Amino acid sequence: MDKDLSIAALILVGGQSSRMGEDKAFVLYQGKPLLQRVYEVAALCSRKVYIATPWPKRYETLLTEDYEVILETESNQGPLTALSQGLSQIPFDWIWLLACDLPRLEPAIIQHWQTRLTVVPDSILAVIPQTQSRWEPLCGFYRRSAYDHLQGFMAPGGRSFQRWLSLIPVEAIELSAAESQMLLNCNRPDDLKP
Repeated sequence: MDKDLSIAALILVGGQSSRMGEDKAFVLYQGKPLLQRVYEVAALCSRKVYIATPWPKRYETLLTEDYEVILETESNQGPLTALSQGLSQIPFDWIWLLACDLPRLEPAIIQHWQTRLTVVPDSILAVIPQTQSRWEPLCGFYRRSAYDHLQGFMAPGGRSFQRWLSLIPVEAIELSAAESQMLLNCNRPDDLKP
């Protein structure tokens, strides 16, 4: 990671994991819990790691390393609510938002993406991977100054990440085949097969 880059990782660990049938954070992928895998890459690629969850005690056994909790005041409010809390509480220029179910993250690819953050114009509020015309917001980078825009979108009830991203200045990260594979998230037990 570029030492001058002010970036923190925010890992989302607040979903219901209903399709998986158990808390995804604890599910093993190649012998290691998903949350631990994501945390290790986040710690390599950012200055500080935060965990957004309504249940901070639940994950203490998985994460013995240094991290801070962004306490979600209500569970199941969705990732935009967690991002909003993060943007308001995390004192870094950029937040790298991460789902906890991305076991194939490659530090070298992430660090390459991060080099873009040093040159994007100030008007760009997010740098997000894109596949076909769909954003991949749960492995994207958000400028702290996006907070006011996000509040304005959510105030009347906006909850769709795709919709919000269509309304703000975003720079797309076009994905190679390998990068698309890296962003495979594990929603069901079948997704855990290598």
